[in-house]
This record gives sequence, structure tokens and C-alpha cells, in this order.
Amino acid sequence: MNLIDLAKHQGQRRKLIEELTKMGIESKEVLEAMLKVPRHFFLDSTFENFAYQNKAFPIGNEQTISHPYTVAFQSEVLNIKKGQRVLEIGTGSGYQTAVLFFMGATVYSIERQHELFVKTKSILTEMRIKAKLSYGDGYLGLPEYAPFDKIIITAGSPEIPEILFKQLKIGGFMLVPLGKENQIMTLIIKTSKNESKKIEFDNFNESHFRFVPMLRNKK
Repeated sequence: MNLIDLAKHQGQRRKLIEELTKMGIESKEVLEAMLKVPRHFFLDSTFENFAYQNKAFPIGNEQTISHPYTVAFQSEVLNIKKGQRVLEIGTGSGYQTAVLFFMGATVYSIERQHELFVKTKSILTEMRIKAKLSYGDGYLGLPEYAPFDKIIITAGSPEIPEILFKQLKIGGFMLVPLGKENQIMTLIIKTSKNESKKIEFDNFNESHFRFVPMLRNKK
């Protein structure tokens, strides 16, 4: 694999950052990380010229790479601090993984689609992104590496996954598109061993940002 980041790509990223800023993304850490990550690395060459548009694109296995705004929004809400342990459920293309890494997180990520897992691992390895990548059922999390400061679920879930909640530190954040049919981006803050509070982001327009469903016991 030959990953090349040209001056034209860097210029397109700068324009994307300007667009995200106009859309309300304020976090310097998020914007700087996204400026560093070549999104076109995670797409088929067919889409290279469109990689820095605020659009989702197919990546195979009935999966998509998220809109840049979705990645920026999620990363900003998580409020990542350097060195924090972050569990990502659904590695997908690896784009969100890379952004979290460049924000200074220690990233653990699970992907249930084997073909996608192998492809994404190869890309992230070539980029020298040191994330702990696992192939398996995201519903189970990674209890052997718990507890985590932050958990991000990149697929829609009808409820808060109890197993994952147990792997979250008290005071930690879990971000998940929550709901059976119409999902609302929801931040779960763990306030004690068995309790939490929810913050719903109604301003996050789900009609433009849809998520694949979180599947249990499927690979």
C-alpha cells in the first residue's frame, strides 16, 4: 500500500477545517487533529477527489466512512485529554480512530467485519498509528483493558449497552447514537457504579447523519 499525501490534499483539508469551523466546531485539538489526518487514505481511490467534502462514502461491507462533521462533533463532545484511554466500538474505515490518536488518546478499537478489520489495520499500521485494534463483537467491549475514560460507539444502539457501561470509569463519558428507529446522539456520563446522567444533542441533525445499527454476536 502506498499512501501519498500531496500539497493539494493538504490544501483541501485546510478548506475542510474552515468549513467545520463555520459549522460550529470550536475545539482546537479536534481541528488540529483533523488537519493532520489524510482522509483520502481511508477511501477507495474512486472517491479521492471528493475525500474532503462533508459527505459519507461507502467503504465496503455495507459500511460507510462518516461525514467529517460527524467525526469532529463526536470528538469535540468526548473532550479527549492526552493519555486518556478511549474504547471505540466500530473501527470502520479507521478515520475516527486516527483522529482520536492524533488528539493524544490511547485508542482501543473493535471491528466485527473481518475483511474491513484487516484492511483498516493495514492502513493504520502504515500510518504508524499505534492503536490497539481487535476483531470481534463490539457489544462485549474489551474488559481485559478496562476501565476506559471514554467510550465511543459509532453505530446506532437501541439502549445503553450494559457490558460497555461497566467498562467505563466513574466520571467517564460514553457517546452513542441512541434509539430504536430515530437515534439521538447521546452523551452518557457515569456518575457512580450503577448510575449515569444523559445529555441529548437534539441539534445534531440525524436526518443528515445516519448510523448503521449496532449488531450483537455477528461478524
